[in-house]
Amino acid sequence: MKKIFMLAIASAILLSSCVSQKKFAELQSDYDATKQQLTDANAKVLECQVEKDKLANQVAALESQNKFLSDNNAQNIRQIENLTMLSQSASSNIKDVIAQLSEKDKYINGIRGAMSRKDSINLALAVNLKSALADGIQDEDIIVDVEKTVVYITISDKLLFKSGSSNITSKAKGLLAKVATVIKEKPNMEVMVEGYTDNVPIKNARTLDNWDLSTQRATAVIRVLQNDFSIDPKRLIAAGRSEYLPLATNDTADGRSRNRRTRFVILPKLDEFFDILEQKPESSSTGN
Repeated sequence: MKKIFMLAIASAILLSSCVSQKKFAELQSDYDATKQQLTDANAKVLECQVEKDKLANQVAALESQNKFLSDNNAQNIRQIENLTMLSQSASSNIKDVIAQLSEKDKYINGIRGAMSRKDSINLALAVNLKSALADGIQDEDIIVDVEKTVVYITISDKLLFKSGSSNITSKAKGLLAKVATVIKEKPNMEVMVEGYTDNVPIKNARTLDNWDLSTQRATAVIRVLQNDFSIDPKRLIAAGRSEYLPLATNDTADGRSRNRRTRFVILPKLDEFFDILEQKPESSSTGN
C-alpha cells in the first residue's frame, strides 16, 4: 500500500514536472518571439529615424533653396525696376540729344549759309574789281585773288608811289578811285591795306627803315580812300609788313620790284562774323 502511495506521489510529481516544462517551453517561445518583434521594432524605429533625418535635411535644403530663389527674385525685380528707370532716363536723354543735334545742325547750316553768301559776294566783288581795274592796266601790275571769304588785290608800288617815297602819285589816285568805287558798293566789308617793301635798307629824315616805309605807304593809301573818296574810316585798317613776306627773291631787280607792293584785303567785318559764331543753339546752354 505504501508502495502504491509513493508511486502515486511520484506519478503526480512527474506529471506536474511535465506540465511546467511544457509551459516553460511555450513561454520561452513567446519570449523569443516578443524579443524578435522588439528587435524588429527597434530596427524599424532606427530606419524611421534615418528617414526622418533625410527628410529633415531635404526640408532644410529646400528652405535654403527657396530663400535663395526668393532673394534672387527680389534682386531681379530691383534690377528690372532700375533698368526700367534707366531706360526711361536714356529715352529722355536720347530725345534731348536729338533735339540738341537738330539745333546744332541748324546753327551749322546757318554758318554755312552765311559763309556761302560771303563767298558769293566776294566772287562778285572780285569780278567787279577785275572789270574795273583791267582798263589800261597790265595783269602783272594788278592781281585779284579770292580765297575763302576774302578778296585780295595786289598792286605794284610803281603804280602808286615813287621809289623810296610814301607820297601817292596823281596817276595813282585814278586807280584808287576805281578801287574805292567797288568798295563803296559793299558797305558790309572791311578793307585792310598792307604795305610791303624789298630788303634794300632805307633811312632818311622822314623814314627810319622798311617797317616805317611800309606803314607810311599803307597809311597814305588809307588817307586817300578816306579823304578823297569818302570811305568810312571805321572800315579801314592800315598795316605795314616791311620786307619779311616777299613774293620773289630780293637778289634780282625784277624780284625786288615784285616785292614792293600794296595789298588790299577786303573781308567781312570781323565783329559781324563773330556775331554769327556767337549765335549758338539754345540747347548749348545746357552744358552738353
